[in-house]
Amino acid sequence: MSSPIKLIAGLGNPGSEYENTRHNVGFWFIDALAKSKGVNLKLEKKFHGVVGKFSLNGEICLLKPNTYMNRSGQSVSALAKYYKVAPEEILVIHDELDLLTGTIKIKQGGGHAGNNGIRDIIASLSNNDFLRLRIGIGQAEKKGGTDYVLGTPSKTDKEQLNKVIDEIMAYLPEIINGEIDKAMNHLHSLKP
Repeated sequence: MSSPIKLIAGLGNPGSEYENTRHNVGFWFIDALAKSKGVNLKLEKKFHGVVGKFSLNGEICLLKPNTYMNRSGQSVSALAKYYKVAPEEILVIHDELDLLTGTIKIKQGGGHAGNNGIRDIIASLSNNDFLRLRIGIGQAEKKGGTDYVLGTPSKTDKEQLNKVIDEIMAYLPEIINGEIDKAMNHLHSLKP
């Protein structure tokens, strides 16, 4: 059993030019979750991000950093410090190049694996013990790296990513309550 989650941060890049890119799958998740919970997200300058709250066995903060991906830690650490949220009570949702589109992996702690948003969060918190939920967006080395992550997914890939977001939301209560193994057993078994 892990610590209950008090902050869910979805990573992406602000601005309409990035809105539909693969790199913004974390933002897509926060938007879908906020909609399902009837949460109005609003820009909070002191947190350098778009913020909302809902209740599920306690108050949960939602966050979309209004910084670029490589400065995500500025936003996550500002909100975590203000609300006294420990690193192990944070869930970060982000895209993962090394996983096939539609694959989901949950991981507690560890390195940044080349993700600049995760790297900045680790540096800003001076801690790597937060929970990561990685959503596969495909094998970029076959398709062009940065151009790939900042590209728009095909209709089929977008449908698959929306399905993944729905699957994660179905198991979000377990994740929030610290029942990571239960969520992992289901989410890791999904086939793209």
